[in-house]
Amino acid sequence: MRATTPWIIWLVVALLAAIFVLTGSGLDFDYVIPKRLLRLAAIAVGGICVACAAMVFQTLVGNRILTPAVMGYEAVYLLWQALLLLLMGAHGMAMLGASGNFLLSCGLMLGYSWALQHWLLQRGGRDMYVLLLLGLVLTMVIGSFTQFVQLRISPGEFAVFQGMSYASFNRVRPETLLYAVAALLCVGLLARKSLPVLDVLALGREQSISLGVDHGWYLRRCLAGIAVLVAVSTSLIGPTAFMGIFVANIAYALAPSARHRTTLPLGCGLAMAIFLAAQLLVEHVFNYKTSVSIIVNLVCGVYFLTLMVRRKGLQ
Repeated sequence: MRATTPWIIWLVVALLAAIFVLTGSGLDFDYVIPKRLLRLAAIAVGGICVACAAMVFQTLVGNRILTPAVMGYEAVYLLWQALLLLLMGAHGMAMLGASGNFLLSCGLMLGYSWALQHWLLQRGGRDMYVLLLLGLVLTMVIGSFTQFVQLRISPGEFAVFQGMSYASFNRVRPETLLYAVAALLCVGLLARKSLPVLDVLALGREQSISLGVDHGWYLRRCLAGIAVLVAVSTSLIGPTAFMGIFVANIAYALAPSARHRTTLPLGCGLAMAIFLAAQLLVEHVFNYKTSVSIIVNLVCGVYFLTLMVRRKGLQ
């Protein structure tokens, strides 16, 4: 049964994609369907980024209840948006444009990741847990500063900020999607030959070193790739919180093999299916009275609590 699971997941994705593109479109190939295809492409890119970033990160840290969000990438994105609104206002952000904001947001998150790794990993720090602890503390500090900045902006600008703090596919622009696809392809081409190494890294630091893997080099390389994926997904569709935990653990449970060559594509398919299902619920059930982010965080948050309770019961 597990051997056919990936095919079933991708068939579900294809079915949901067809429903999303065609339902209520009137076969309008001049406006409606192109707009939906743009959002479908954003769903695909966002799903791949979220799933791959979460699953590779869990491989590196050896923990299935952590996501790259604990490193503070999303907190940096939200702080940047709040500072833009404070310094430039909504009109200034409009002048900057979606592409400019996307590129600057990605650049800041990548710079933050580089500084964090350079400070700890390249200066003799080898403890991954110290890096996680520092990232968690920085997330709290940056989040507190973001709340302080929110108090300084006007109510109208605060409404704009709230819209950016939720995952949404409606604000995607063709040019930003093009940049996101290019970044994703670059990471994919560089990481394609590293999939067997990820299987070894999943065994732990000591075991991977004993098997001849340069653990420190691959750790820095994988963290850089994760930073790019998180920067792309967050700048493109917004923060996704618990999404990575949900997708990764379901993929591990359904995959016929523990190899990353199997689990990563399955996780990507699951992420796309979840995003598509949430978008269909927003459009056709809730009539845009809620958002994709709320639905995804509700489902994934409940799953996270269930996962924690089960693990506690097994101890």
